[in-house]
Amino acid sequence: MFRALVDDYVRLNGICRIIDLGGTIEFWDVWGHELGETPVEILCVNIEAQPEVGTVPGIRSIRADARELSDIPDGSYDIAFSNSVIEHVGRWTDMERFAAEARRIARSCFIQTPNFWFPFEPHARLPLVHWLPDPIAYRLHMTARTGFYPKAEDVGSAMDSVQDARLLDQRQFQHLFPDAEIRGERFIGLTKSLLAIRHDAPGLAQRQPDAKAAGEERRRLCA
Repeated sequence: MFRALVDDYVRLNGICRIIDLGGTIEFWDVWGHELGETPVEILCVNIEAQPEVGTVPGIRSIRADARELSDIPDGSYDIAFSNSVIEHVGRWTDMERFAAEARRIARSCFIQTPNFWFPFEPHARLPLVHWLPDPIAYRLHMTARTGFYPKAEDVGSAMDSVQDARLLDQRQFQHLFPDAEIRGERFIGLTKSLLAIRHDAPGLAQRQPDAKAAGEERRRLCA
């Protein structure tokens, strides 16, 4: 589906400009080749320092907070892309700011996040752990390495692991992206992750970016 969005913009405008919120050069070094010779420009926005350019042409990075991108004008990009990032940005208000920026700065969105109701937590790589109360979950992080998280040496570091990712369900995700279609990615018959897709291919080259509502939302959240 993502490739279809890219191809629509290339067909209409000759190039597709993508902003990857929370993305890394490493990700596109691995997966960027899937785009083949498609003319794209990709900007990775990440709070962590990383190489400015990668091995795939047209990809660069900046160090910035995707919750606050006021230096980027409304509708500057064709597609706002994000892969398993929104669940890491903080509390609900931080997720609102992230979503508002994604909707504001791009004409289309392709945002992915793990589904809360899938029984396997993808970061800790444990079943059911994200459904447990924090006072139980943090103890699991102190017993052994859990997925991406090293074994916690104390309660503080264990709680950092617990609160590193706050998974969303479909209703929450739809609230964050009210103008997007929410689709599910399924595994063994269950929805393992959610996609928020906003795209209106016909006449994209002629239409002005419809980012006014998202811009007003960003200003409300940052007030």
